[in-house]
Amino acid sequence: MKKKILILGSNSFSGNQLVSFLLKKNFLIIGCSLSKQSEPKFNCFHKLPDKIIKNFKFEKININKDFEKLKRLILEHQPDIIIDFLGQGMVAESWQHPFLTFNTNVLSKIKLYNFLINKNFLKKYIKISTPEVFGSAKIKNSNFRKYNPSTPYALSHSTIENYLYLLFKQFSFPVIISRFANFYGPYQKLYRVIPLAIHKANKKEKFQLHGGGKSKRSFIYSDDFCNGIYKLIIKGKIGENYQFSSKEYFSIRKIVEMIYKKKKLNPKEYIINVPDRLGKDKDYKIFDNDTRKRLNWKNKILIDKGINEVIKWYNKFSNKFNKKDKKFKISI
Repeated sequence: MKKKILILGSNSFSGNQLVSFLLKKNFLIIGCSLSKQSEPKFNCFHKLPDKIIKNFKFEKININKDFEKLKRLILEHQPDIIIDFLGQGMVAESWQHPFLTFNTNVLSKIKLYNFLINKNFLKKYIKISTPEVFGSAKIKNSNFRKYNPSTPYALSHSTIENYLYLLFKQFSFPVIISRFANFYGPYQKLYRVIPLAIHKANKKEKFQLHGGGKSKRSFIYSDDFCNGIYKLIIKGKIGENYQFSSKEYFSIRKIVEMIYKKKKLNPKEYIINVPDRLGKDKDYKIFDNDTRKRLNWKNKILIDKGINEVIKWYNKFSNKFNKKDKKFKISI
């Protein structure tokens, strides 16, 4: 019998990629998101054959307003596994809308988790979290637990992680915590750094780098993070946490320069330094050797090849993008 997986936040970039990945693995997928399903330029599974798409069901649900609808969806389908991308995910905007951030990422999640306690059909709850819960730090292993959040966004994640650990200890709640480096890949919204740099380079427009782009990050390509989550479905152990990264580590400036050079442009002529965002982490370096060993996982796509794949996607849909695609609009 096919396993049923509920993906919360299935219309996010990462959620959308995972829907496509798991459908190809022959799972039954139920997706729910605040927004309606994305148009083809931001939907990586829009061309999957009908025999695969028929295994996907979608419901538009606002967890803050439609909680009873979410409960009914869960009871109707009784998923074996829930994978949780759902939440307010923009760091800078969490300073402007802290109540919305905590209402979505903490309070509504606590209601959901309490509802799920002792639901025997649920075998795993995979929470997709962020290394930003540690602030600027070298995160040496998956058991690293010295929380030091620098933003309301990061604080909301560290808070809900701690609550999930309590539920595991007291009620054997089947949680697995996973923290990933920055996601990227084809079909990502244009307000994220890699597709935005590609878009602006393509238009020969200036690129504003907050803090001069000195902060350092690792980036993980869509195929690799989907495979990491698949490994958690198959091999991940309840009550444990896992961290996923690439072995490459770049400043944001280096990434943007790389993209402009691919477009045969001189980055010095196009990059503008602007003041840094409030509370932005300077860098976090994830050492994921224990995850690689425990799950037999590794990232396969290096940043140069990954960016080339994003450029191919951008070129395919370049005449479909508009000004709205570059702007993030917070959803209430």
